[in-house]
Amino acid sequence: MHQHLHREIQKLKKSIMIIGTLVEESLRDSIKAIVERDKKRAQTIIKEGSVVDEMEVELEEECLKILALHQPVAIDLRYIISVLKINNDLERIGDLAENIAERAEFLSSQLPIKIPDTIPLMASIVQNMLKNSLNALVNMDTLLATKVCESDDQVDDLHSGMYPLIQSMIEKEPKKIDALLQLLSISRYLERAADHCTNIAEDVEYLVEGHIKRHH
Repeated sequence: MHQHLHREIQKLKKSIMIIGTLVEESLRDSIKAIVERDKKRAQTIIKEGSVVDEMEVELEEECLKILALHQPVAIDLRYIISVLKINNDLERIGDLAENIAERAEFLSSQLPIKIPDTIPLMASIVQNMLKNSLNALVNMDTLLATKVCESDDQVDDLHSGMYPLIQSMIEKEPKKIDALLQLLSISRYLERAADHCTNIAEDVEYLVEGHIKRHH
């Protein structure tokens, strides 16, 4: 019985990392599509979003099946609960990558605008947060998870700074207001993605230490 549960948990680990990798790629490619005005890349991300959605549902069903059949306790129970929550956060990040890709598709049809350095900088931090949160899960590394949580403040600060920046850009080029406002949306999506990465890191801390740190 215990061996069978162990095998099922190993399958969960593999599945969550596959979803994580797909979401990482979507997020990276969505920003590339913005910077490079790549309509085709943006459309591919939007089209492939359903793959992550389907995998998320399958993994959730697997977790619920294991809970019902094996009634795990202690660390095994915490692991399955953590995977359920992380699975949901990864799916949300995937949705946000799609939202960014939709903005990229729109921008590719508009007059070119200068992409502020803040956008790729935010994206780089969020991508690192996502990568580190998944590595923290694999290695049960609470120090790395804490590092992810600390990066969230940096993303929040950069997002706040986007408002006056976009305002000044609109004043200089009022005809491009529709395109420039998309940059605020992209910034907001990245800020939300950072929040989901933080959730994943906090779930790793819960998994390892057994108590919930969220909202502290």
